[in-house]
Amino acid sequence: MLAKLTSKNQLTLPKVITEAVGPAAYFEVQVTDGQIVLTPVRIQRSDAVRAKLSALGLAETSAFDAVAWARNDKPISARKRSTTPTAAKTGKAEKTREKKRAVLAKVMSEARAEPAKNGETRQKRSKLGKDTA
Repeated sequence: MLAKLTSKNQLTLPKVITEAVGPAAYFEVQVTDGQIVLTPVRIQRSDAVRAKLSALGLAETSAFDAVAWARNDKPISARKRSTTPTAAKTGKAEKTREKKRAVLAKVMSEARAEPAKNGETRQKRSKLGKDTA
């Protein structure tokens, strides 16, 4: 069978070939003695990856501990872990958002109330940050 290589280096595999190897979205490509060899690759699901990590004795925090070690920090597994961020627990994040909204509303109302000066156009005022509407 023949397959044509396009100007963008794309190759369409004949349907008969793809049906013979089964469904695969990715192929490993190798050159062997001047021949291009395509081998179908099936991407592993996350369950398989977790099983492999478990078999190697690696925990979920192992990567974090490795980074902490590289930074000379205390390992994550030795620290007290929280499931929610501190700001969310105390409501600080929501208070900060409310303050930002209030400041923005005030700035916008002042910009609308302030008249244009010395032939200043609305477009110029917008660029200066005085007008957002």
